[in-house]
Amino acid sequence: MQFTVLTRRKTEQFTEAQFAPLLEAEADRVRELYAEGFIRQIWMRGDVPGAFQLVEADSEADALEKLHSLPLHQANMLELVALIPLKPYRAFCPKK
Repeated sequence: MQFTVLTRRKTEQFTEAQFAPLLEAEADRVRELYAEGFIRQIWMRGDVPGAFQLVEADSEADALEKLHSLPLHQANMLELVALIPLKPYRAFCPKK
């Protein structure tokens, strides 16, 4: 099952100096999740600090467990704005 994920750094609560020590560990964990096949695609947001991801998991609970393993989330510095389950687009399904 695929999900879109929208996250945002809590910049109103934390300074760039507070984020800085965790950014390398965050990138390392993202690479691990990508190698595991959980993260399929990821982009940095252009409007605010954060990311947009396409992920694949067995369930919403499984997706949340993996997202909660991110260092910025564990430090309560990352907000999960949206976790949206996706369904196939009907135009790509076989006609009945």
